[in-house]
Amino acid sequence: MLFQIPSPEVTDNVNTLGSWLTDKAYVKSGVAEIVGYDPDKGTELWTIKLPGPVCEATPHTTADDRTAILFEPAMPTKAEPSHGCSQIAAIDLDAGKKLWTKTVNSGDEPITFDNITVSAHTAALGSTDGGAAFDIDSGKLLWQPKAADTCYDAGYGGGEKLVAVRKCGEYDDRRLGIQTIDPASGKVISEYKMAKGIEYASVVSTNPLVVAADVGDNAGDGSGISDFFSIDDRTGQLRTRISAPGDEYAARCEGVNRVEYCKGLVVGNDRLYVPTEEHDGTEAGSRTNEIVAFDLATGKPTGQRADAGDGYAIFPLRMDGGNLIAYKRPPWDKGAQIVSIDGSGFKETKLLENPATEAVHTAEQSMAPDYAEILYSQGHLYMSRVHAGKALTGSGDKEDLAIALATGG
Repeated sequence: MLFQIPSPEVTDNVNTLGSWLTDKAYVKSGVAEIVGYDPDKGTELWTIKLPGPVCEATPHTTADDRTAILFEPAMPTKAEPSHGCSQIAAIDLDAGKKLWTKTVNSGDEPITFDNITVSAHTAALGSTDGGAAFDIDSGKLLWQPKAADTCYDAGYGGGEKLVAVRKCGEYDDRRLGIQTIDPASGKVISEYKMAKGIEYASVVSTNPLVVAADVGDNAGDGSGISDFFSIDDRTGQLRTRISAPGDEYAARCEGVNRVEYCKGLVVGNDRLYVPTEEHDGTEAGSRTNEIVAFDLATGKPTGQRADAGDGYAIFPLRMDGGNLIAYKRPPWDKGAQIVSIDGSGFKETKLLENPATEAVHTAEQSMAPDYAEILYSQGHLYMSRVHAGKALTGSGDKEDLAIALATGG
C-alpha cells in the first residue's frame, strides 16, 4: 500500500466524481475541490477549491493533460439539496490550475448540464435544455447544437473522436441519431439512426464507434444494455449488432442522463471485451466469471475467454496497445490482481498482486470495480470512490476516498 486518502467528513452524500493520472500527479475530486497528489507518496501537490461539488467529470484528457468538469455553484443544503450542474471549468492536471469557468444561459437561467466530455481540444456538454462546446485552452465558445422543436443533443462521447447522441421526437415516439461530429466546428460527419422506440443509448467507444442500448423485450435488468451497435463512423452505416442480455453479461451503462458512463467494457483490436455474470466455480461454494470477446465486424464471439479463476471476478479496465488490462477481485484469503491479457492468444500475465492482509481487503472492499474509478499504470494501482458518504454511526471505521498500491522494487 503506497498511501490512503481518507474520505472527507460530510453530513450527507456528496459527489466526488473524477480521477486522472499524469506523469506528474494522481488527481482526484474531493468535496468541492480537485487535488493533485504525488503518485508515489500521496502528498498533496496542489488544490483547486470549488464553490460546490463536482457533479460530472470525464476520464478523457487532451494530449497535454487538460480536462473539463461540471460543478455546482454552491454546496447542497437541506433546503436546496442541488443547485444544478451549471458551472463548467477546464483544469490543467499537470500545473494544478483552473484555466477558466463558464456557464451557458437558456433565456435568463443557466443551463443545467447532464454530462461533459473532452475530444481533441474541445470540451462538449449536453442536456435536455441545450448543449455547448468550448475550446479547452481559451474557454472560447466553439459551437452549440442547433436548437430544434423536438431535437436536442442529450450528450457526447469523447476521446479519439466526438460522438453525439441526438434525440428527436416526443417520449414514446423517440428517434435517436448517433452522430460523429467535428469537435472544432460541430459539423456532423456521419449519422446512424437507431430504430424507433429506443429511448436511451450510451457511447461505449468513439473509435471504433460502439453504442450500447436497452432494446425491446431484452430491456429492464438495470444494466442499461441489451445490445451493442457497431457503427462505421465515416458512413453512418451499421456494421453489426451484438446481442448481450444483461442476465449473461456484467457490463453496465447509465445512458439515461450520462451518455458516456459505462463500466466493465473495453473496446480494442476491433473487438468488444465484456465480462460474464458471476456463476459457480469448480470448487464447492466458489464463484467466478470470464471476459469474452466479440468481433465488431461480424458481431460473432471470437471464442477467446479469460477465466478469472475460482473465487475471483475479472473486470476489463483498458487497452494497453494490443493487450487488455483487467482487474481481478479476490476471494477473502487472496490479494486482488491486475493482469494483462494478450490480444491474440489471450494468455494472461500477472502484473500486480495486492497483499492479502485484512487492512488492504477492508480498503478495497468499498472500491467495487462496477462503481469505483480504477486506474493502473506502470505498476501503480489507484482506486477511488465517486461519493463521500456519512460514516456509519458507531462503526469506528474510517472510509477511504482513494487508495494507491504498487509493485515492490
